[in-house]
Amino acid sequence: MSTARAGRVAGKRVLVTGAARGMGRSHAVRLAEEGADLVLIDICRSLPELEYPLATPEDLAETERLAAEHGGQVITAVADVRDAAELRAAVDTAVAELGGLDAAVANAGVLTAATWEHTTPEQWRTVVDVNLIGTWNTCAAALPHLIERGGSLVNISSAAGLKGTPLHTPYTAAKHGVVGLSKALANELAARSIRVNTVHPTGVATGMSPASLFTLLTEVRPDLAPLFGNALPVVMTEPIDISNAVLYLISDEARHVTGMEFKVDAGVTLI
Repeated sequence: MSTARAGRVAGKRVLVTGAARGMGRSHAVRLAEEGADLVLIDICRSLPELEYPLATPEDLAETERLAAEHGGQVITAVADVRDAAELRAAVDTAVAELGGLDAAVANAGVLTAATWEHTTPEQWRTVVDVNLIGTWNTCAAALPHLIERGGSLVNISSAAGLKGTPLHTPYTAAKHGVVGLSKALANELAARSIRVNTVHPTGVATGMSPASLFTLLTEVRPDLAPLFGNALPVVMTEPIDISNAVLYLISDEARHVTGMEFKVDAGVTLI
């Protein structure tokens, strides 16, 4: 592992999914600033069950450019986290080129919005497949490369993974599932010096924002709007705030931190 570059994760090789824009891009750039080499993966196409467009190949190329400005090696691949074989092949190829892997960030995620009676089976399948099964597939693709040396898995959950956030039930269910998955892995992998933690943002200023959620909260179920309010006087947090948590959990500063639910939620889960 190269140690020529300075930084809190100098020489670490990190996989990031959903890396083409939003939080994934922020994680990539922040880790690169602190010395990491990167494997950046994104689906780079939109899905019909979602109201908003997903990232493009051009977005992923821009993330690669921004991360590479910090002097590390950056490898990109287009892969769908729902497809375990496709993801595993992309990770294996990239890791062979990097010479190893030290951490993975399961960041890819999607969001739908609807009341319970208008939530479709297709929405359930897409959200659970990306947010929960995709997280598992990311861990499973990374673990063969971590098992001999140890490392860090950081799974991006949500404030909705800790409270019963309504009007996007598949998302809330999947993000709760990420917590259970991560805690189970933390117990199973601790003996191999692999740490597994979750990060729980409040709303973040990214492109993952179905317009119908605003309509639901203002016109259909305004009584539920207080559940989305932060305790701190901010409407949303910024991607960099989540990336700083990811950086900490990958760094050796967190070498004895595992099974933690790291809230960066502006107090939205406070009772």
